[in-house]
Amino acid sequence: MVSVIDYGVANIGSLMNMLDRVGVPARRVSKPEEVRRADKLVLPGVGSFDNGMAHLRTAGLDRAIVAAVKDISIPILGICLGMQLLGVGSEEGTTAGLGLLDARCIRFSLPPGSGLKVPHQGWASLPDACECSLIQGEDRRRRFYFSHSFHLVCSDPTDVCATARYGIEFTAVVEREHIYGTQFHPEKSHLYGMDVLQRYGSL
Repeated sequence: MVSVIDYGVANIGSLMNMLDRVGVPARRVSKPEEVRRADKLVLPGVGSFDNGMAHLRTAGLDRAIVAAVKDISIPILGICLGMQLLGVGSEEGTTAGLGLLDARCIRFSLPPGSGLKVPHQGWASLPDACECSLIQGEDRRRRFYFSHSFHLVCSDPTDVCATARYGIEFTAVVEREHIYGTQFHPEKSHLYGMDVLQRYGSL
């Protein structure tokens, strides 16, 4: 059973529908005790870093998530803002993150003359060959849907499982032991996103 954390900063209906479509049992959770009893966690999110952390802290979910992941080794998958919140902070604001990864978010700094705009919103490909737990094998057609202005920079490069490009190379997937994250939205990424959610559900 996957427990999707509902903390008021994302419309998680599409994520719940996609989990159901790929046959992954899932439920919404919003209380600390539900987080600590979970088999697997998903932390989705959209919007600003500080606002996301404020919602988690108001509900006491920040401490519950850290305890569940660090003390009980419950797997967690962060999606978009949810992946960024796994780090220690962001230059988008001043609030500390969950600190589950030694990583910080920085704003896109795009090459002059690239013609690209922030936010990065649209489809991007991952490397042809991936050996992540959530993305494996070779597929040149593999692409995912992104919507973000900031990207995660990991202190330990081995935490970066896959990258994508939008003017610069940026972190698209992270993995450290039982901690996973995708900057893209798997629930909006059609067949390839469905495969990611299926793999997480079967870990």
